[in-house]
Amino acid sequence: MSAVIAFEPRRFESAAPYYLEGRPAYAPLLIRRVSDFLGFNGRQNLLDLGTGPGQLAVAFAPYAGEVTAIDPEPEMLRIAGEQADKAGVRLNLLEGSSYTLDDRLGPFDLVTIGRAFHWMDRRATLTKLDQLIAPGGAIALFGTRHPNVPENAWVAEFDALREVHGEVNSHRKTMRGSDWLAHEAVLLDSPFSALERISVLERRSTPLEQLVTRILSLSSTSPGRIGTSADALAEAVRAGLSKHAIDGKIQEVVESEALLAFRSHP
Repeated sequence: MSAVIAFEPRRFESAAPYYLEGRPAYAPLLIRRVSDFLGFNGRQNLLDLGTGPGQLAVAFAPYAGEVTAIDPEPEMLRIAGEQADKAGVRLNLLEGSSYTLDDRLGPFDLVTIGRAFHWMDRRATLTKLDQLIAPGGAIALFGTRHPNVPENAWVAEFDALREVHGEVNSHRKTMRGSDWLAHEAVLLDSPFSALERISVLERRSTPLEQLVTRILSLSSTSPGRIGTSADALAEAVRAGLSKHAIDGKIQEVVESEALLAFRSHP
């Protein structure tokens, strides 16, 4: 059995103001590719579980018929609502989590989870989603990563600063332990064991200040977790990464990825 990270509903309270600007955006092309692959025609029912500030929920809204967005952090939901209004789309925003999924929800044609699956009891969540996802429906785990290319030489220094300044917490220790299974392994041992992957790589020019915001958006280095050390961390990021910047911007290559999980191959 894979280890489970203890659930903290308000863990991202202080990270919420930094999340939308700081975290790498999912490539719009990836959203379109996933929607096309799944045959979306504007009539689908979608659940974005752990929606945060609504990045995936807002992005998929033009392709789906109805989008329900769930998150345990009220401030994240407030920001998601603002983003939906700006985009001119409607979201059904619900305060909750994978631990409070209601049998009255759904059925859903797609459940999206972005950068949040590791915070859940993954096996229990998949069992519950098996009850809420319609026949032929799917789960899509979204994430971003930095491939090992020259433009991403700064990433190692960014990660080192995160380790030095970040809160010493149990969840990172859990994920590095021998009994932590990769998402793919958990899915392969679930009802959603037919897996396919879609990814898009983009070169981006990112302001250095956005990387300061990015590190404050992480759960282990958010101001609520490290307190007054947040200012020192921000200065360390500016000083450490400035050598990689040209005119105040850093080049990065971001891979946006969707891992699609079906009950059987479509």
